[in-house]
Amino acid sequence: MAMDQYEYLTFRRLITPSLVQLVFWLGLVFIVIIGLGTMFTWSFWQGLAILVLGPLVLRIYCEIVIVLFRINNTLTDILDHQRETAARPATPPSI
Repeated sequence: MAMDQYEYLTFRRLITPSLVQLVFWLGLVFIVIIGLGTMFTWSFWQGLAILVLGPLVLRIYCEIVIVLFRINNTLTDILDHQRETAARPATPPSI
């Protein structure tokens, strides 16, 4: 089994950050369909508001999710670095 697959199986590497882009693009298509449908069936101004504000809100949400995963990765890197530092034998000071 490759190391990359092992990292997925042990949850050391997460797939959700990769899926955020897919969620964004699918959400964008959904927002455009809903916005255009609202413009032509309900209210032009509400549909326009959906078309303008919908992608903005979706983008902010996706960026927040990505930031949370980056925070997790950074904290994991810090923890790994601390473990490596603690595992090294102390070198005596040179005189």
